[in-house]
Amino acid sequence: MKKFVLLSVAVSLLGLFSYGCATKEYAKEQYDPLAERIGKLEARMSAVEAKVSELEKKTGALSSDAQSAKKDMADAKALAEEALKTAKDCCGKSEAAARSAEAAAKKAEAAADKAEAAAKKSTKAFELKQKK
Repeated sequence: MKKFVLLSVAVSLLGLFSYGCATKEYAKEQYDPLAERIGKLEARMSAVEAKVSELEKKTGALSSDAQSAKKDMADAKALAEEALKTAKDCCGKSEAAARSAEAAAKKAEAAADKAEAAAKKSTKAFELKQKK
């Protein structure tokens, strides 16, 4: 009886284990769709990587263009500041020249007034000598 029980247990276990094992055909049926999906995903991934590297190249070019533009703007700002300083200097010089010209005009006007007064005196003196 022991042999029979052992044999029936062994047959039962063998039946259970053989039922739980997958066949090559079943494994292939499960593997093929996954392999196709993985292949498609790998293709998409390589396309995305290509786009990323292309964008990195463009971004690098844009970055150098942006740096060049910043340098140009800094140069233009420096030139504008220099031109503003020169304009202020010229304005200051022209204001000084205008003040000097105004002072000279006032002196000339005063001299003209004195000359006119002297001319009036000499005319009066001439008239007085003529009457005598």
